[in-house]
Amino acid sequence: MHNREIQRRNIGEMRNMIQHTEQTGSEGAVPVRKYEAVIFDLDGTLLNTLEDLTDSVNVALASVGCAARSIEEVRHFVGNGVRRLMERALPGGADDPRFSAAFAAFGRDYAVHCNRKTRAYPGIPELLRALRAAGVRTAVVSNKTESAVRRLCGVYFDGLVEIAVGDVAGRARKPAPDAVLAALDALSLPAARAVYVGDSEVDVETARRAGLPCISVLWGFRDADCLRAAGASQMVRDAEQLRKCLLG
Repeated sequence: MHNREIQRRNIGEMRNMIQHTEQTGSEGAVPVRKYEAVIFDLDGTLLNTLEDLTDSVNVALASVGCAARSIEEVRHFVGNGVRRLMERALPGGADDPRFSAAFAAFGRDYAVHCNRKTRAYPGIPELLRALRAAGVRTAVVSNKTESAVRRLCGVYFDGLVEIAVGDVAGRARKPAPDAVLAALDALSLPAARAVYVGDSEVDVETARRAGLPCISVLWGFRDADCLRAAGASQMVRDAEQLRKCLLG
């Protein structure tokens, strides 16, 4: 082999090594996937929906002659779906003779006003884009009605959330694993290749029942003490820390 040919091959190998380093190095890196899919809760995890939920709760309560609830009260009422939210908000709960009217009033108001004050949490759209760029598939599973879940995902995360699953008749709500398993089925992935991300004790239990590891976020509707008491083993303080947990 001539010296020039050897030299050309060595240069080619060096270029390949440089290209590989640029693709896998720390700066401008192509992230390494830890999971093939991430399943997110919606309220308190991706979106801060608390003000709109509180407003609609109070419209419903006013319609049946009840006093308003504070935003902090509603913070502790959410997590198990809108029916349970109104059961907790109404003084007499589900046995209150005004419950059906209040629940219907909430549904009407929230269907129209679910996006007045709602906002994505800081860094969440960027996180979803990074996951998609890395080839990680994304889904949202919520106890919110499925129509509201799809509407809000379309407004805030268009093209960034592949599957949006909400509450529908005939399917058990979280913490039952049914909705998470439906999302995994739609993604054609087993639980072993996915991780669940949420903000509440309901999410910790949902992940456990579905057989997924759980990452709990601290910017949502529950604090660290509540999550720890529920069995949370991994908690993150912001979207950047979550990105590192998901992509390295």
